[in-house]
Formats: sequence, structure tokens, C-alpha cells
Amino acid sequence: MVSRFNRKSEQWRVWVVNASFKSMKSPFIVQNWRRLLKFLFPILILISFFTVLLVDSFTPAIAQIPRQEIRGVWMTTNDFDTLKNREKVQDAVSQLRRLNFNTIYPVVWNSGYVMYPSAIAQRAGIQPFVYKGSDGHDILADLINQGHRKGLLVIPWFEFGFMAPPTSELALNYPDWFTQKRDGSQTSISAAGEVMWLNPFHPKVQQFITNLVLETVTQYDTDGIQFDDHMSLPHEFGYDQYTVALYTKETKNPPPTNSQDAAWVKWRADKITAFMVQLNQAVKQRKPQAIFSVSPNYYDFAYKFHLQDWLSWIRQNIVDELIVQVYRPDLQSFVAKISRPEIQEAQQIIPTGIGIMTGLRNNPVPMQQIKSQVLAAQERGLGVTFFYYESLWNDALEPLNERQAGFATLFRSPALRAKIE
Repeated sequence: MVSRFNRKSEQWRVWVVNASFKSMKSPFIVQNWRRLLKFLFPILILISFFTVLLVDSFTPAIAQIPRQEIRGVWMTTNDFDTLKNREKVQDAVSQLRRLNFNTIYPVVWNSGYVMYPSAIAQRAGIQPFVYKGSDGHDILADLINQGHRKGLLVIPWFEFGFMAPPTSELALNYPDWFTQKRDGSQTSISAAGEVMWLNPFHPKVQQFITNLVLETVTQYDTDGIQFDDHMSLPHEFGYDQYTVALYTKETKNPPPTNSQDAAWVKWRADKITAFMVQLNQAVKQRKPQAIFSVSPNYYDFAYKFHLQDWLSWIRQNIVDELIVQVYRPDLQSFVAKISRPEIQEAQQIIPTGIGIMTGLRNNPVPMQQIKSQVLAAQERGLGVTFFYYESLWNDALEPLNERQAGFATLFRSPALRAKIE
């Protein structure tokens, strides 16, 4: 600071003297000008000093650019009536843009099937069970095109992760790809019903998922890819023959009978983390600007019950944005979850948001609850993403106009997101 101050002072003095004496030839004028200069010099010194201070004060302000605010919505298979129709998609995208949303997360992996024409799935012997548009068009390509025209990011969502129904062709054709509980059973009950779990430690499973992800980000002009709470494994699983042998080889001991044994939990969580690191590297090699997005449950639940150590993922710099699912009707419980230190840590590094429930077909959510939760998130500098599109205003308690007017109050000004460069 001192050297910059002296340099500025010297520059001021030289400039003033040069500018003055070039035109001042009269001794009388020179004498009076010197008196004036003697009077002005301390003032000029002060001006230069405060100029340096101001310049220095601007520097951190430039560095502290606000992180991009996430204002998103998931589009699920329940939204297919909208997705299959080009005009409805156009209306949906236009409405979201008017209401100052900036991101759409459309499902592309659900129930063991992809939602687009996939050569990878066909080579795996999975019939091309694809949701096509009403005129036979590619619904994902259409949504991406229309979203980009309105300045919205479109990040396809691998909703089911390692999860698949027992009736899926994936489960029927590749039984050795799936893991099991200690008692030999292979299913659990989820929000999607009865499901089996692909073994996240099996090389063939890892390669299959990786191939599907790379196909999605390269076949389409996506802005990234998103994985949620199902890119994980319930703690009861991992007792299949392959995993038992791998654990025994690496630790010289069989897996503990207690599925929540700390070392057993950490070993499996670390294996999932290692796969996610490899998956991130594969995506970035194929499309460096792709946003690698994760949307897990809150950390304690995610790690202890689903072996999903997403905080480690963030610390290893493989996550470009985080959206923590906090589906709580009670505001006090909601606020407690979004105020946790791991969320505060994440938002210092990457765009961070909260997943908010806007309703289910058989369980609509009142607009007042949505407003209060969005406000709580915004007060903490967090973005939001809503689950899911149809429940924003079509499957709602309030009339359509009232519901949309409510959302119009949530985001009063645009917050367009820039792609990663």
C-alpha cells in the first residue's frame, strides 16, 4: 500500500508541475503559481491516497461475484402429457421463463429404461421403451431446443440411479448385476414401489451406467447431467457374492453382520465415491462444460442410510451444483435441515439449492407452504428446485391463475444462468 501511495503521489506531482510550467514563463506568474502549488499539494496527496484506497476496495468486490441462483423444476414421467406435445412444451417453457425460472431437469432414466432412443440400451438387449412425442418426435431434443431458445438450462436427470423394478428387462436379463441383503432378499420398498438395486461396485454395472450418461451428454445439446438420492445404495445391501468376495479380499475379513457397522458403511460409501469420481472425469473429458449436478437427501440420512457421501464428492471437486432434497411440510423442520453446516460449506463453493415439494397427485401442497419455504431458502442465499412440473399449478389446491400469481411473487427479477466455460 505504501509503495502504491508514493508512486501515485509522485505521478500527481510530476503531472501538475509539467502541465503548469510549460505555459508559465512570467516570473510573477511562476512565483504565484508556486505558492498555489504549495497550498494544493497536501490536498492532491490526500486525493491520491483516497484514490488508492478506493481502487483497493474494489478488488475484493470483483472477486466476490454472487453465485448463480438455481431456480429449477423437475419434469418427471408424470409430466409426460406435457412433454409429448410440442405446443404444450412451448407453453410450459414460455411460462417458466416469464416466471423467471432458469433451469429444467427432465427425467431420462426411470424404471430401468431411458427416455430417448439409445443404442447403449439396445445393445444391452433392453427393448427401446422410449417416450415419443405425439408426432413421433424426440421429446428430449424438443425440450432442449425450446428451453435454450428461452434462455433456460436443460440438465437431464438420471432419476433412478442404481434402482430398477424387479419386472424390468434390466433385472430379468442381468440378475448378476444386482446386489442383495444379508438374508438373500433383493428388493426394498421406495417411493417408486418395490425395486431392486444394481450393484454399484460391479464393473459391468459401472460401465453400463457410464455409457448411458456419456450417450446422453453427447447425443444431445445438454447443459449437464444430474444424479439424485438413488445414485446410492441402501445400507442393508451389499451382501451379494461379488461384493462379499471383494470386501474379504481387501480387508481380510467378511462383511459385518451389522449393515450399519461404521467400517462397512465407509468401505461401501468410498467405493461409490470412487465411481462418481471416475464418472465425473468421463463426462468432463467428453463435454468439459457439462454441469455435474447432484440432488441427494440431507447429509446424515444420505450417508448413514444410503452410503452416499456427497460431502466428500464436493470436497473432491466433482460437483458443479448441489440441490438438497428437503421435503418437509413443517417449516421449523425444513429450516433446520437447510441451515446445516454442510449446506453452508457447499454454497461457499458451488451453486447450491434446496429441493422443495410442490405436490403429488394425491397430496397437493398449499401455495403458502411453498412460499414460506422458498423465502427461508432465499434468506440463506440458497436457490430452489421444485418437484415437480405438473404440481406447480396444474395439480394444485388453488385455481390456476392464483397459483401462477403466487409463483410470480417468488422470483421478481430474472436470474439467467451461464453455462460453464
